[in-house]
Amino acid sequence: MQFSRSLIERAESNIKHPARSIGIGIPGAVSRETGLIKNANSTCLIGHPLDKDLSERLQKPIQIANDADCFTLSEAIDGSGKDYNSVFGVILGTGVGGGITINKQLLSGPNSICGEWGHNPLPRLDASDGNGRDCYCGKQDCIETFLSGPGFTNHYNDSTFSHLDTESIWELAKAGDKSAVAVDYCNLYIEQLAKALSSVINILDPDVIVLGGGLSNQNDIYQKLPERLAQYVFSDSMNTPILKAQFGDSSGVRGAAWL
Repeated sequence: MQFSRSLIERAESNIKHPARSIGIGIPGAVSRETGLIKNANSTCLIGHPLDKDLSERLQKPIQIANDADCFTLSEAIDGSGKDYNSVFGVILGTGVGGGITINKQLLSGPNSICGEWGHNPLPRLDASDGNGRDCYCGKQDCIETFLSGPGFTNHYNDSTFSHLDTESIWELAKAGDKSAVAVDYCNLYIEQLAKALSSVINILDPDVIVLGGGLSNQNDIYQKLPERLAQYVFSDSMNTPILKAQFGDSSGVRGAAWL
C-alpha cells in the first residue's frame, strides 16, 4: 500500500500538478459481491479493498481495472486496434490475461471476468502438451500454465534440466539449436497459442487480436500463428489479424489512465 502511494505521489511531483483521480491496473479484479480484490495472481491482493484503502489515503477517486483490460483499452483507443470495432487484447507475460472492447468501450460482465481466457483449460490437449499442470487458481491445465512466461520456461527447463529464461530459449531456436529441442518447444508454444486463441475466435470472432506481454515480442508468432489458427477456426478461412501492441509494456499504464 505504501509503495503504491509513493508511486502516485512521485508521479504528481513529476508533473507538478495534483491528479484529480487515479486509474490503476492490477492482475485481478474487484468483486461486485464484496468490493474486495479477487482472481489476482499477485495473491497478496486477494481479499483486500485496494481501491477504498488507496482512496482514503490519497483523498482522490480511484478507478481499478484488470491489467489486461487496461492494456486492451489503450490499444483499442489509439494503438494497434484503433481502426477496428471489436478488439480482443491478450497479455502473454507472467500470467495470461485478456480483455474485450467494442467500439472502444471495455466489456466487463456480471462477474467482472470478461476476457479471462487464461483460466479455461487448454483446448485439444494431447500427449505433446504434457498435461497435468497445476494452476495457482486451484485448477489444472489452465491456458496460463502453458502460455505464460513461467509456464513456457518451466516446461522447457524441467524437460531439459536447464535454467534458461524465455528470451534465451527463443534465441536458441532462432540460431537453429543443434539438438532442435528449443525449436520444438517454440513451435509447440505457437501450436498451443493457436489452440487457445481459436476458441476465442470461434466464440467472439473479434475484428482483431492484439498481443502484449514479454512473449508477444517473438516475431515468429506473427509469421506462424495465422496458418496454425486456420486448422482450428470453424470457418473456410481465417481472416483475423494478429497484431503486436503498438505501445508495448506501456499500454497497461496508458489504459489505466484512460479509465
